[in-house]
Amino acid sequence: MASAGHVPVMLGEVLALVDPPAGAVVLDCTAGAGGHLRAFVERVGPHGRVVALDRDPRAHQEDAAGGVAARHADRVTLVQAPFSAARTVLDRIGVERVDALFADLGVSSLQLDEPARGFSFRADAPLDMRMDTSAGETAAELIRRLDERELADVIYLYGEEHKSRRIARVLKRDLPTTTAALAEAVIRAVGDPRMARRGGGIHPATRTFQALRIATNRELDELDALLGALPSLVRPGGRAVVLSFHSLEDRKVKHRFRDEGFTALTKRPQVPSDDEIKANPRARSAKLRAALVGVEPGRDLSP
Repeated sequence: MASAGHVPVMLGEVLALVDPPAGAVVLDCTAGAGGHLRAFVERVGPHGRVVALDRDPRAHQEDAAGGVAARHADRVTLVQAPFSAARTVLDRIGVERVDALFADLGVSSLQLDEPARGFSFRADAPLDMRMDTSAGETAAELIRRLDERELADVIYLYGEEHKSRRIARVLKRDLPTTTAALAEAVIRAVGDPRMARRGGGIHPATRTFQALRIATNRELDELDALLGALPSLVRPGGRAVVLSFHSLEDRKVKHRFRDEGFTALTKRPQVPSDDEIKANPRARSAKLRAALVGVEPGRDLSP
């Protein structure tokens, strides 16, 4: 089963939009802890198939998506790969196109709740932040490589942090290598942490951590690659469903689903209920969009 600390976001809404019938072939681009994956497996039944991707080795372990795949080996193919490689994976396993595709762009609880991964400032750990810990530069190495202006641009663009230049100046001076050192550097940059806390009482380093994570994992580049490949991945009339957690991600999905060759199923993004946010605060920024691929370009079927 999925990790005990993991709660799949908007599971009911996701299933309603992906809507896989028995026997369908579904591509889960972000298998993670296996919550959505398990639901897809149950819906497609013994004659269906789910191809699941995740670049994070942690997702392939027994208490995450790896366990779901192992228990349903007759209908799940789990591959360690980024979703930008989806077309290559489908070619390799002999799948031309799928009936439905789903991508959850959020950070997995597997990553947030394991301090050694360096995604959170709640515990001190090496400043890593890589989803695939076997490849690429860490967040600490990214800070070291970028010049001050480039770093400020990353923090402003991906974190929507208006004090990005001040923060970048301190980060380049201190070159933090741990999560605690990064958080402390941001606090020093913005002044009194009590004054720096904004609406909702978020920690002053939250936006900087988000920005560095997005940059370290090239998340927006990955999303661009996936959105561009949708017509080659999903059969005409099939569904593409994306759950995003950042305004830049949602904007890219919205614009893609308005392109010729797509028919929006969600005029506006669906968002989690108040009850879900209370039960799972990590769902609060979720936005869910869906479209039919290759059906009556430009027509909007949403109510």
